[in-house]
Amino acid sequence: MAKLKKTTVFNVPKAETPMDKTTRVVREMVNEEAEQRQIKNARLRKTRLERDANTPSEACPSKPVKKR
Repeated sequence: MAKLKKTTVFNVPKAETPMDKTTRVVREMVNEEAEQRQIKNARLRKTRLERDANTPSEACPSKPVKKR
């Protein structure tokens, strides 16, 4: 049987320092902003692709003929 150590029996979580709290909050904010940006980009991309699909495109715009 394995011997139990003092640290394996009593796992006391460390108190969160002010710097740890700030880091956690900032990471949450950055991740939330990145997620919102991805949602916005996906929406705009979808709208652009729909607009491009519905817009008739000219195959070759004709160039004006120059008179000599």
